[in-house]
Amino acid sequence: MINAGIVGGSGYTGGELIRLLLNHPKVTIDFVFSTSKAGEAVTAVHKDLIGETTLAFSSKINPSVDVLFLCTGHGNSTKVLEQHTISEQTKIIDLSRDFRLSNQNTFEQRSFTYGLPELQKAKITQSKNIANPGCFATAIQLALLPLAQESALNDDVHIHGITGATGAGSSLSDTTHFSWRDNNISIYKGLNHQHIDEIQQSITQLSPSYKGKLNFIPVRGNFSRGIFISAYTNYAPSLEETQALYREFYKESPFVYLSQESIYLKQVVNTNKCLLHLKKEDGQLLITAAIDNLLKGASGQALQNMNLMFDFDEETGLHLKPTHF
Repeated sequence: MINAGIVGGSGYTGGELIRLLLNHPKVTIDFVFSTSKAGEAVTAVHKDLIGETTLAFSSKINPSVDVLFLCTGHGNSTKVLEQHTISEQTKIIDLSRDFRLSNQNTFEQRSFTYGLPELQKAKITQSKNIANPGCFATAIQLALLPLAQESALNDDVHIHGITGATGAGSSLSDTTHFSWRDNNISIYKGLNHQHIDEIQQSITQLSPSYKGKLNFIPVRGNFSRGIFISAYTNYAPSLEETQALYREFYKESPFVYLSQESIYLKQVVNTNKCLLHLKKEDGQLLITAAIDNLLKGASGQALQNMNLMFDFDEETGLHLKPTHF
């Protein structure tokens, strides 16, 4: 058994991580740290966990746990590490974007590995610190990386992505209020979303000669959770060749599935799956991808990384069933 600590446990990703860890056969939760909820029962915030745990939010961090999850907003993970001396033996999985880029992936003596298992599983198994990918970045990379691997991306890529309200976090704002979000849709950070840099970084890692542009339009959806991506680019090879390429790339990836039929969001909600579908039309390739933003896009992927880091079976604790209706 290993002991896990969570910093930032009162948000959506923290709540999902608590739920996953409570059901993991090889993990005990040592503490759930929260500056705003210290002393309160975890179930006072995460009411879906009533009957599952008697944990209370802690005002202190145990610096010697086996693994520390940082479920914090941008910039706050760095502050946590500045304010607390964490044991050199403690492995860290950061769910913020503080350490995702190669020119920003160190803190003092710690170096963070970009934690997309489908891209660099072997490196993750040897790493002590992981920068968990962003939710949009995860879905878009899983849609495009097989092409990058074969240097088959030779043009600009146009990407449309729609995300649920939980993607904005649990803090209230005008655009997360029910009366605004319901029966509504809007674009935000069009063509300059913060995840573009990490997507570009991974594509360049596999295909250094790629000079195309990623034109990404993110959209707020009127649903709670999930991400649905559609990406298209000029592309010559046949559909059959491309499907074979994707199957080969993901043959050792237990959570990525290539569907022969069109996909939809409810197939992946409440799972750690990514579903992909390919279509060829008039010299263009259309790739659609769907994930749960809180699981494969955040806490589920963090647990997947933890399993790899501690030499557990990669799928342990992640056999989750979709909420179909």
